[in-house]
Amino acid sequence: MAQSLTSLWLKNIARIGKAQRAQGRKLLTSLMPKPARRAKAVKATQGLKLTPAKTAKPPRKSSAEPARPICPWPGVWKKSHFTVPADGQLAPARRMAYWLYLPASASATTRPLVVMLHGCQQTAPDFALSTKMNQLAERKGFAVLYPQQSAAADRHRCWHWYKRATQQGEGDIALMAGMIAQVQVKHRLDKSRTYVAGLSAGAGLATILALRHPELIAAVGLHSAPVFGTSDSPLGAFRAMQQGSGRSYRETAHSFASALPQFPGMPAILIHGARDPVVRHINATQLTEQFAIINAPAITRPEPVSRSYAARTGGRSPRHGYQTETYYAGQKPLLLRCEINSLGHAWSGGDGSLAFTAPEGPDATLMMWTFFARHQRTAKP
Repeated sequence: MAQSLTSLWLKNIARIGKAQRAQGRKLLTSLMPKPARRAKAVKATQGLKLTPAKTAKPPRKSSAEPARPICPWPGVWKKSHFTVPADGQLAPARRMAYWLYLPASASATTRPLVVMLHGCQQTAPDFALSTKMNQLAERKGFAVLYPQQSAAADRHRCWHWYKRATQQGEGDIALMAGMIAQVQVKHRLDKSRTYVAGLSAGAGLATILALRHPELIAAVGLHSAPVFGTSDSPLGAFRAMQQGSGRSYRETAHSFASALPQFPGMPAILIHGARDPVVRHINATQLTEQFAIINAPAITRPEPVSRSYAARTGGRSPRHGYQTETYYAGQKPLLLRCEINSLGHAWSGGDGSLAFTAPEGPDATLMMWTFFARHQRTAKP
């Protein structure tokens, strides 16, 4: 039963992704300038059916979008692997692929690091292209690490955020913590300014990574994230994503906070689409409350500050309307929730030609970095 429901969930994700790709291409096409001569040439050839046996081959000038370069950014884009050797018969060897982007722009200080965790049916390069995080990294001067789930571990490349062992910090979490520590040292990155962000299943894993390893992570960014720590099976995960988790999410957060009284807090920005049919926005409501409980000792204003931003349909940067709620620690935003009107299960403000990405703003990538840049681990937890 759990397996069949998981299959239905993944089919639903695939259907939504296909529709969003078509919508994104349509919007991008409408925003692109169309030279008159080229438009006429395309129009003149519409509806013609050429027979290869009787018609000479035309020059190879396809109207389709050209293939994307492997690395369209000026910095270094490299694939590597992180391996944990076997520990006798107790633990088998573990290996995970990752991509790392190091910007070409010079830096007078050690660079921060942003860890990006893709969603189901995505690869690390797909996620880099769709979120445009590397373009922003080039402008702002930070490195970006993209771990990739193995197809052998999950044929849809989904992170198993719902497993009890994962939620306790084992499995992929332990492997990823080791990977981050190694990359920090190898590339001389700023250990006090490492952040993690994710989409959907990647956001579910990002939550756990941040909470289990505050010595590594200074802030977390979650896009379309499921509620934390309330399921331990595919069926439970599906129910939480569709319905939330009743009252258990509060108990989970209180249990976490009481078990770690010296927890240093975890700044978090949560972005969610109001029309997300895969991870419904009740998850964002419950996850915000969970982080408010966990961060309660540092929050200095008990009520969040609410703001609204109108939609913008014209101009070069169209965007959906959205609302934010911000909890503060003094003058610094500690917990920020952003709910975007009309957005489905997609990264807001990304490359709309790729799956699970919406070209309309607000720009989730820029919002996350703006939030991250205000936080730094000043002392080891």
